[in-house]
Amino acid sequence: MANATRMLLCTCSDIGEAKQLAHSLVKEKLAACVNIVPAIQSVYEWQGHVHEDNEVLLIIKTSKLKVASLKQAVQKAHSYDSPELISFEIDDGLPEYLNWIEAQTK
Repeated sequence: MANATRMLLCTCSDIGEAKQLAHSLVKEKLAACVNIVPAIQSVYEWQGHVHEDNEVLLIIKTSKLKVASLKQAVQKAHSYDSPELISFEIDDGLPEYLNWIEAQTK
């Protein structure tokens, strides 16, 4: 079952946006759990300029089958033109937890 689970990273502009997005993803069964890391600092280049911004990081756990719908939901709700949304395969973990992710996202 481990190869059917995914973890995604997504940055948000502030805690309000992060909480709203996290609640929406869980409520819609697009994610089993979303951790909110409230204070990160991001350095990146955008439109030819280097920026340094305070952001909020979401760590999203979901099933492989929900990734496409989750991407659409994030793009629709997010305030950024190009939101960060990176997906990783969860290749190991406690079977009970990985099974819970699958059950929560059915």
